Amino acid sequence: MGDDARLKAVVGLAQAMAAAHTPREVAHAAALGARAAIGGSFAAVSEWDRARGRLRVLVNVGELAPGEETFPEDESYPVHDFPEITEFLHERWANGGSEPHAWVEASEGPESGAGAYFHQRVAALRRRGRSSCVVAPVVLHGRAWGELYVARGLGAPVFDRDDADFATVLAAVIAAGIAQNERLEEVRRLAFTDPLTGLGNRRAVDVRLDEALERYRADGTVVSLVVCDINGLKRVNDEYGHAAGDRLLERFGSLLSLSGAMLPGALAARLGGDEFCLLAVGPPADDVVRAVNELCRRAGNLGLGEGVACGVASTGDPIGPLPSARRLLRLADAAQYRAKAARSGKPVVAGREIVHLADETPPPPGDRRRFRGRESEFRGREGCEGR
Repeated sequence: MGDDARLKAVVGLAQAMAAAHTPREVAHAAALGARAAIGGSFAAVSEWDRARGRLRVLVNVGELAPGEETFPEDESYPVHDFPEITEFLHERWANGGSEPHAWVEASEGPESGAGAYFHQRVAALRRRGRSSCVVAPVVLHGRAWGELYVARGLGAPVFDRDDADFATVLAAVIAAGIAQNERLEEVRRLAFTDPLTGLGNRRAVDVRLDEALERYRADGTVVSLVVCDINGLKRVNDEYGHAAGDRLLERFGSLLSLSGAMLPGALAARLGGDEFCLLAVGPPADDVVRAVNELCRRAGNLGLGEGVACGVASTGDPIGPLPSARRLLRLADAAQYRAKAARSGKPVVAGREIVHLADETPPPPGDRRRFRGRESEFRGREGCEGR
């Protein structure tokens, strides 16, 4: 392959990885791009799982041997079988040596010797009907992250030193792509996470609720929204300080997360201030109400605050049409307001205790709470003050 072709392959690899979104997609794009760039019949990307001391295969692409899967559930190998990923690399470059470099092994290579890892590589090539492989360390943030492995089938030319040099370049491109994806993942996490509690935030609820209602309209999947308001947060802040108020918010967030775990796939979120929500997609309405009853019971025993007021609105109950997310939000919010006004120790459920709740007259002007008459009010308001 000429220099122009290799440059084009490197650019294509970088672009494919940049277009990927999830870590799995990034690894897949890396393996596909590297295999094509270097002319291999098979490629794999593996990560060094330091806690388990194993090389964990993230993806296999190309001509798979029996037992190999594109996205293996748990294909991993003890690192001590491949010491070059640890001791060899450390000695060569972590202590001031040259940058890590790829190397080539062939099925006709030695089966034993001082470098015991050669035996493992050669045996694997023979077992899987491959003639040679090039192994390139992937180094991320100055540490060995894993490896790129590209092989050729029997009858194909054996990789040479030039191929190893090119694989070293490809591994560096892959490392840059993985680092970029990690940064984007962190940005996404921060964009959809409440920093105090670690729960989802208002933006996460907006996105998930829109997706959930699309499923509801498509196939009738039950969508349930729970809105919760912590009672007595203002008193805690006034009497014990905002640090105590933050502890109350964090402890309630943990309870909400625990309740969400009772409902597979549920999203627990903090909307702002003392207001939280739970969005469940799939479980029956009765299961959601049962989980929220348990949440209310536990919240009453927190020691701080005065329990919680919860309102539930679910498409599994007779709540009428849902032209938009706004109506489900208003139903859950209005039910929560009823629970708070009655100082109820249990949730109020729209469509059961009351039917036309969201269409009723809002609270009087003297009351701080307002129904969300426009969805933009829900999306844009900055978090309520504790009451």
